Amino acid sequence: MPVYSMTGYASAQQSGASDPAETDARSQPSRRLGIEIRAVNSRFLDLAFRLPDELRQQEPALRELLTAKLKRGKVELRASIDSVDTGSVPDPSPRLLQRLNGVQDQVRSWLPNATPLSVAEVIRLSSAEQHGAGELDEQVLPLAEKVLKELLAARQREGARLAVMLNERLGQLRALAAQALPLVPQLVEQQRQRFLDRWKEAMALADGATLPEAAQDRALSEATAFAIRIDVAEEITRLDSHLDEIERLLKKGGELGKRLDFLIQELHREANTLGSKSAALELTRISVDMKVLIEQMREQVQNIE
Repeated sequence: MPVYSMTGYASAQQSGASDPAETDARSQPSRRLGIEIRAVNSRFLDLAFRLPDELRQQEPALRELLTAKLKRGKVELRASIDSVDTGSVPDPSPRLLQRLNGVQDQVRSWLPNATPLSVAEVIRLSSAEQHGAGELDEQVLPLAEKVLKELLAARQREGARLAVMLNERLGQLRALAAQALPLVPQLVEQQRQRFLDRWKEAMALADGATLPEAAQDRALSEATAFAIRIDVAEEITRLDSHLDEIERLLKKGGELGKRLDFLIQELHREANTLGSKSAALELTRISVDMKVLIEQMREQVQNIE
């Protein structure tokens, strides 16, 4: 399965033709339905709908469509209805004018100070009557499915880019771990020699009061304790294990963002421990470089579904 990003955008438009049998085509322009979906990262699936009033009844079906395909992310679906020919003016039917006049007389009989209908309001009401939601209702779901498919394709492309970046960081972390492993035996040997030199100096000052064998044993004991204290082999092993698991998840794909986020935390923990055990400047540098790479990975993993 592919790796999906939670970030994406897609949109589409479709015109709804009017019925020429009912009114003159010049007085009833077709309308255009537009749908756009925006998605950004989020811990859970958070859906928001911005629909015109005449399409509000489509929200449950649109919600079911999105939840079937999306698992995480803050997603906003926005629909709009626009006239294709904004220069055309609808021709109110006599039946509508008679009905509006009757309604207006009834309202003003109860509210004498009510403002009469303006020409612009009559035209708007006429347009709403001629262009009911019925002509676009059947187009909403098919158009939303098309936009959702484009959104998934965009999220897949972004997810593939993120997977490439993460795999590059995995390789760099493996290289740093490989640099750290041989440093520990070198440091242990250097410290053992340092202890021996110090004991030799102490023996010389004590005029031979301490036996050479005892001094050497003490130096070896101190070197062993030092080796245990700075040994990072266990941290490197666990770090390699986490890297293997991240690589496996990226190959598997699917819904893996939360698991990757947990593994990134574990990587950061091992890099911190390695730095705290550091007994040389080179190990400290490796730990810092690891944490920089891991932080870069954390930022990108936040966008993976």
